[in-house]
Amino acid sequence: MAISEWSFKTAVELSAALAAKKVSAVELAQDAIGRIERHDAKINAICARDFERGLAAARAADAELARGAKRPLLGIPMTVKESYNVAGLPTTWGFPAQKDFTPTEDSLPVTRVKDAGGVILGKTNVPIGLGDWQSYNEIYGTTNNPYDLGRTPGGSSGGSSAAVAAGYGALSLGSDIGGSLRVPAFHCGIYAHKPTFDLVAMRGHVPPPLPPLPSTRDLSVIGPMTRSAADLSLLMDVIAGPDPLEAGKAYRLDLPAARHTDLKNFRVLLIDSDPLLPTDKAVRDSLEALATYLGKAGVKVDRSSPLLPDFAASSRIYMRMLMSFLSASFAPEVFAGAQTAAAALPASDNSLAAERLRGIALSHRDWLMADGGRSRLRAQWRELFKTYDAVICPIMPTPAYPHDHSADQETRRIKIDGKEYVYPDQLAWPGIATLPGLPSTAIPTGFAPDGLPVGVQILGPWLEDRTPLKLAELIEREFGGFKPPPMFDD
Repeated sequence: MAISEWSFKTAVELSAALAAKKVSAVELAQDAIGRIERHDAKINAICARDFERGLAAARAADAELARGAKRPLLGIPMTVKESYNVAGLPTTWGFPAQKDFTPTEDSLPVTRVKDAGGVILGKTNVPIGLGDWQSYNEIYGTTNNPYDLGRTPGGSSGGSSAAVAAGYGALSLGSDIGGSLRVPAFHCGIYAHKPTFDLVAMRGHVPPPLPPLPSTRDLSVIGPMTRSAADLSLLMDVIAGPDPLEAGKAYRLDLPAARHTDLKNFRVLLIDSDPLLPTDKAVRDSLEALATYLGKAGVKVDRSSPLLPDFAASSRIYMRMLMSFLSASFAPEVFAGAQTAAAALPASDNSLAAERLRGIALSHRDWLMADGGRSRLRAQWRELFKTYDAVICPIMPTPAYPHDHSADQETRRIKIDGKEYVYPDQLAWPGIATLPGLPSTAIPTGFAPDGLPVGVQILGPWLEDRTPLKLAELIEREFGGFKPPPMFDD
């Protein structure tokens, strides 16, 4: 079957086509549904299909368009991560015990998407508890990378990244606490944006069966996944803003404009590796090519700066605070075992694995000390962004790796230029933006020699999300962006 001209168009392009009556919302929905039905037996990105309601929403969108209505996402087909509550569809977070949990109301971000006219066709697969860079669970099975079915699409928003890359709608919603937006975007060659912390209200994005109450989960954010940089801003503008149920918070939030609109005016600090966690040659080469390009385009590019916070020190704080948060949901016997193991650690052991173990058993006093370190880190970043507009650095140390479902992630290994490293240590690169709560935009920059996607993240100043988003858009316009997976271009 020949590829449809609409399958890999951006949401901005589809909106223009809908307005010009070149295509209908029903036709777009049918095209995406057809791709899911043809290809998803191999990829397994969509874990809960919602085609009937999706087509009904598309028909309603066509009726609105015929009346001249305008809404940001009107008639655009898309998916959402399984972890978002969607009324009438299961929300399991991959937990077998929750396979029958079905919420009765939409999460706030889904409500905002529907209010903007988005056509939701289904939910996308996740790892259990959203706790892996591989997307598999006992309920729904394994999601594969559309560029190499034997490799991970990333996680925990791996189903969303695979769906967007495979043409199952122009947009998806994901979440991120350990790189779960940026890592799958990197592994599947698409775009994603981790917003400034607490910029997007998360009500209804909670593990089942917890009630959908207004809340702020430390370090965690939700955000858009797309095939173009401009689409990131489109979806961000729909979902951003505080929860109207929280007293004292206004519904509307106006973000500062991007610092620049011309590529040549940007001042960038580019980091390609670090002794704490080196990067593979394919990743370094991609960053080097981007640096060369930006320099030729007139961008001021520095390769080092004393203003950059200490990567090793901030990574250790991040490991402790992340695991302190995550361990709140650990089974009592697991938590007790971690406490015993942490107490036995020698004080001299400052490996990232040791810091993760200490984090599980972190006392409130020690958490407050770590939080103080985070406050000082934020101050350092504020100083850096007086000199630079953005920091460009790796998202992960290697392109997508083969599936590895061994139970204990601490025993898994990845290979960086042939040398083995501890699998969870990869948290360090996503954590560079997560710990201080900074916005970070993931963009594709091409492919490794073996055909796997590679990319970078662009960090921006606190609440200045529009700056990395604009830089991503300018780079895409001049440097190129998403390219469909060859085996699914029909």
